[in-house]
Amino acid sequence: MPGRIFITGSGVVSAIGTGRAETLASLREGRSGIAPVRYLETADRGFLLGEVRQTDGQLKERLGLKADAVISRTSLLGIVALQEALSEAGLGRDACAAMPLISGTTVGGMDQSERYYREFLSPEHQHDGYIAIHDCGASTDAIADYFGGFTFATTLSTACSSAANAVILGANLIRAGRAERVAVGGSESLSDFHLHGFDSLMIVDRQLCRPFDRTRAGLNLGEGAAFLILESEEAALQRGASPLAVLSGYGNACDAFHQTASSENGEGPFRAMRQALTMAGIPASAVSYVNAHGTGTPNNDASESEAIRRVFGQAYPPVSSTKGFTGHTTSASGSIEAVFCLLAMRYGFLPANLNWREPDPACIVPVTELRTGVRLDHVLCNAFGFGGNDSSLLFSRFA
Repeated sequence: MPGRIFITGSGVVSAIGTGRAETLASLREGRSGIAPVRYLETADRGFLLGEVRQTDGQLKERLGLKADAVISRTSLLGIVALQEALSEAGLGRDACAAMPLISGTTVGGMDQSERYYREFLSPEHQHDGYIAIHDCGASTDAIADYFGGFTFATTLSTACSSAANAVILGANLIRAGRAERVAVGGSESLSDFHLHGFDSLMIVDRQLCRPFDRTRAGLNLGEGAAFLILESEEAALQRGASPLAVLSGYGNACDAFHQTASSENGEGPFRAMRQALTMAGIPASAVSYVNAHGTGTPNNDASESEAIRRVFGQAYPPVSSTKGFTGHTTSASGSIEAVFCLLAMRYGFLPANLNWREPDPACIVPVTELRTGVRLDHVLCNAFGFGGNDSSLLFSRFA
């Protein structure tokens, strides 16, 4: 019987801050990072985005990279988050050589490819390196290279459940005895193609997103990265690590209902949440809080609400979506919001579902204001992707 899986380190960067301290302050103060376009190179400046408030140049300087280094923003953000996760876990670069790196992304190096394409029109300014770092795996490889390499690095790309699935894959490696320690998470940067692709689906709101609100009209896109260090109970205790929490359960299900839409009865989300609870061996009534996927689209929020009601009944636990803070960070959302859950457990608060005003009979009623002084023993974190690839992570208090 495998022992517990401990989370011993976490790192995060998003529109509401670089690092756990800035992130915690923003969550407590209800400070959103969604704002008009500032950094993204796009002709349409009418969008509201959750941008990380640092240029690529500033990120390179922070990381000690040369200004002319060809590296994707996805990789830069991932390096920042992974640095913090390793630091909190008390691990140095030498530890990386003895563990795998699993990262989720969909955009990958698309930001660099967009620049290449524009320069490609003027042959004297071609930079072949941009195309070489376009794909998702190249972004993960660049993160791994910065730290001197891991036992192996692999990339998952299942749309908005990517980072959550990276956590699941890492946990399965530990449970199977294939690794005793794993770095898992995801990173995603904004790109022009990415933004207008979502806009073409008519699910981007030009106003602030309002998850679960009757007037919700879509999402605001965001960017960021987060990583967790997972360890087997034996490995963590042997080196005297201080667990942040236990990854007590997880689930993944695919309802294959539609390429982009969720099923009306929320079958995939329902199964993912039930799997997580079953693995943890706890009843639904023991869950203290649900960090919802809650994108702000009419379809997702109604579908997820139905799934939550199916799992918990009408007496569901406190639920909120934190996408009003960061925007929808797509492939990185599962790990970014996992860090939010860990912070909420450690500091005893429930993050607010920003911008909610009007109840919708089709949706749950979320937590609309910060609640403090609460004890969170078991927290569910949802991440649902296109094609119905749905994942839930269950974090439990370490005792």
